Amino acid sequence: MKKFYIKRLLLISLVVNSILQGAQKTTNLGDVFVSANKIEENIKDIPQSITVIDKEIIDEKGIKNVADVINEIPNMYISPSHGGALNFRGLNTSMFTNNNPVVIYIDGIPTTDRNSFDVSLQNIERIEILRGPQGTLYGKDAIGGVINVITKEPNNITSGSINLEYGSNNYKLTTFDISTPIIENKLFFNLNGSISSDDGWVKNNYNKDDNASKQKEKRFNTTFLYKVNDKLSTKLVLKKEKTKNYWGNDLGIANATSLNQFKREDAKNTSFDMPSIEKNDIDSQSLNIKYEEDKYILNFLTTHKKNRFDSIFDADFTSENAYDGSYMQRDMTNDTYTGEVRLTNGKNSNFKWIGGLYFDTEERKYNPYLMDYYFNNSLFMSGNAVSSADSSTKAIFAQTMIPINDKVELTLGGRYQKIKKTIDMTVFNYAMGIGKSSFDFDSEKTWNTFLPKVALSYKINDNFSSYISFSKGYMPGGFNNYASSSNEKQNLFDPQKSTNYELGIKAQLKDFIFSASIFRMDIKDIHVYRQVLGNYYTDNAQKAYSQGVEFDFTYFINDNIELSGAVGLIDTKYESFDAGDYDFSNNKIENTPSHTANISISYHHPKGFYARADLKNQGSLYFYDDRQKKFLKNDGYTTLDTKLGYKTSNWDIYAYVKNLTDTEYITYYNSNSMVSLASFGDSRIIGVGLKYKF
Repeated sequence: MKKFYIKRLLLISLVVNSILQGAQKTTNLGDVFVSANKIEENIKDIPQSITVIDKEIIDEKGIKNVADVINEIPNMYISPSHGGALNFRGLNTSMFTNNNPVVIYIDGIPTTDRNSFDVSLQNIERIEILRGPQGTLYGKDAIGGVINVITKEPNNITSGSINLEYGSNNYKLTTFDISTPIIENKLFFNLNGSISSDDGWVKNNYNKDDNASKQKEKRFNTTFLYKVNDKLSTKLVLKKEKTKNYWGNDLGIANATSLNQFKREDAKNTSFDMPSIEKNDIDSQSLNIKYEEDKYILNFLTTHKKNRFDSIFDADFTSENAYDGSYMQRDMTNDTYTGEVRLTNGKNSNFKWIGGLYFDTEERKYNPYLMDYYFNNSLFMSGNAVSSADSSTKAIFAQTMIPINDKVELTLGGRYQKIKKTIDMTVFNYAMGIGKSSFDFDSEKTWNTFLPKVALSYKINDNFSSYISFSKGYMPGGFNNYASSSNEKQNLFDPQKSTNYELGIKAQLKDFIFSASIFRMDIKDIHVYRQVLGNYYTDNAQKAYSQGVEFDFTYFINDNIELSGAVGLIDTKYESFDAGDYDFSNNKIENTPSHTANISISYHHPKGFYARADLKNQGSLYFYDDRQKKFLKNDGYTTLDTKLGYKTSNWDIYAYVKNLTDTEYITYYNSNSMVSLASFGDSRIIGVGLKYKF
């Protein structure tokens, strides 16, 4: 199968190249430069799939969080609730490494933890989404890709903005951004932030709370840029983020057998007896020291991030039954330090290269990790796992881009890394009729791996380029947060590994920009999330594959109208998944939409009026139902967002509608022996906004 697929990639490449060799040259729309390889390059010269979203598109589309960014990317899917579980090209969140298969970088601070995956999108210059494994330059968790958020650097010009929004469900948003020089040509300052609240659309009939799913959020960022001289500069970034979410757009049903049993109207008028709250408090800092010569650039980057995540929620998501009083509680602190020394070619160098050293340390503590189950008002089962888990990574990496001739360039890269994890856990259990018991689980594991990358790019002419690449992806193994025994084998899961092949083409014509790619990914020891007797844990499926195509484009119909879109088609399968008690081989990988598609049209009048419509379609996907030990099909859906506004040089006044057709759709599903839980996307939301720029 793999050989046939590679031959098919090569055949398509030859056919496309032969067609495009005869294409007439046209006027280029302009060069787009990105820092995907941690050096500035023209996007059409980079041999990989990249989506770029600039500040103008972020503002116009109302992109406010990472989930909104992900909705723009072909073959990428996220459930905004329950820790932001993400899927890209068939790769799912690894629940007990707490890492998503796509890493976010903002101001050099990496974000992999699913509990803190959302980041501030203020003061943004552009967002680069690097599709496919990025382990060579971005590390151990970038098995699926990287979302690279590039912020604007302050300068000698004082500038800023303030934005106010109000919408359905008493939604309120205030954002601000100001940049100014403190010492002209030397010291510069930026302060930005956002404050938002939302009452949600869920009513808890148990306690008559009309705002059961309310949310609150505060994010503040400060940047100091000091240019010591023409060669040396330092950049200090300080971030503070606090979020508080109640309940969710959730509905729990005992003994559900089909997704058709779940209705959004029932979720809107739900009933649960125990409080459900998630609180997240994040403090992070980064320091970047940059020294630039004509022939090389030296960067030293160090970051620190401390995250406190506390949650408590109703265990059965229902009320007025035998399980009343049952709840789960999870309080976590995570302290992470990273450091990187990076040497790259200078702007006056004809030879592109990069190399460096990387390290990180992480300390994660859970206290408590608690489950209390009641039956007829009596505690019949209880468990608590108090743990401290440490992780450290050391890596060396290098990548070079070698010009073979004026049309062909070879990219060679590799990363060697050593990852060590330790865990110290004490588990307390109670069962009615048996009594109390406890045990300790202490373990240590080290993994060494090499992640290579080889790519060949071919410049067909001034407007067309193509590439073919090979790379390996990696997500570390680890230990389950709630050990079932003191046996290491029962609580350890292995690293997830992938071998990736991709072929693509990019074009920048007079009025039309597009990129297309076809990929194949062979996955070993893929991380899966299971539940047995009330305990959740990560396991490994032996073998799987993912293959598909992606296409995105922008077409300027005239000076006033722009059409853009993206589509991703994918086929996935567990080739071998023997879980011991069940064999799940030949099932599709859960949470993977069969396709994703979006198309947008925007109109800008010379007098300042503008309008846009954004249509999104998602294909069917499968959720895993652990109670029934089967995969349930979730039908696809389509949503439409619209926006009208008027802009001047300083003001932007607008109104918007999200999910104009009020489409009902499920975004998340989980099932255990007590309850089946489904989460719904938001119903129709209407809002207005006002932005002032200076």
